Amino acid sequence: MSEPRYCSEYVDGAQDVLRRFLVPALPKAGVDAASVGRALEPFTGHHMAKSVLETAVLDARLKLSGESFGSYLGAARDRVPYGVSVGIMDSIPELLDAVDEYVSEGYVRIKLKIEPGWDVEPVRAVRERFGDDLLLQVDANAAYTLVDAQQLAKLDDFGLLLIEQPLANDDMVQHAQLAKLLRTPICLDESIESAADAAAAISLGACSIINIKPARVGGYLEARRIHDIARAHGIPVWCGGMLRPASAAPPTSPWRPSPASPCRATPRARTATSPRTSRSRSSSRTATSTSRRARGSASSRSRTS
Repeated sequence: MSEPRYCSEYVDGAQDVLRRFLVPALPKAGVDAASVGRALEPFTGHHMAKSVLETAVLDARLKLSGESFGSYLGAARDRVPYGVSVGIMDSIPELLDAVDEYVSEGYVRIKLKIEPGWDVEPVRAVRERFGDDLLLQVDANAAYTLVDAQQLAKLDDFGLLLIEQPLANDDMVQHAQLAKLLRTPICLDESIESAADAAAAISLGACSIINIKPARVGGYLEARRIHDIARAHGIPVWCGGMLRPASAAPPTSPWRPSPASPCRATPRARTATSPRTSRSRSSSRTATSTSRRARGSASSRSRTS
């Protein structure tokens, strides 16, 4: 991310805050993954930059001890099913071709990006083409408001696993109101930046599923805390990772949060660095309104998680 479009962080900014503040704040001796979080707590925000340090320290520790990442997190399995995120296309035939290729490669779950003007008809087309057995979900990246509840309710007819982040990132109260108006489960993504956020969302009834992105919440230790809170309340979680593809079991499957959901996963046929996205919308609502129909380059605008 070379620009602060998906969130406030971007590569050059993260490098700067790491050099000037975060790295110098680490203990000079006896540092471990847990101590990284304590040392960096005085610094506001910069979750992704913080996750860099925690992950580096954790990686070094596990390599020295010979322990696997999955074992450290308490993973109950060494493989999980993979799904893939499909961006907003220029036409429905183009969308159907992309989904068909992913399904033929063996992906078991398809996530469609949606926005006003590109929601019901694309979902209908995919459902009609691939049938009810396809595990299908949608991601709005905060493109809607509560005024759009009636339009979003039309998606209830398609048996979706979930609708992800339909409203603004900072509006859990209206997500809770929307949840009462839809049959499709609401999943929160960008709204969840910490275990405290997860607890608040669950308490409000703002979501019934959580997408955990370890980098976005400051690292794998906070991700595990979110997981544990969700598990205690019977809330399924999945890991979007901000890579392609997303690793998770379907939220409505018999799999529920295990001792740790970010376990070691084996990718399917496509790697994490080859997005097939014709046009993915930035999470910025302003960018959405001004450039909804503009084609973005995969390197600068593609959102795939």
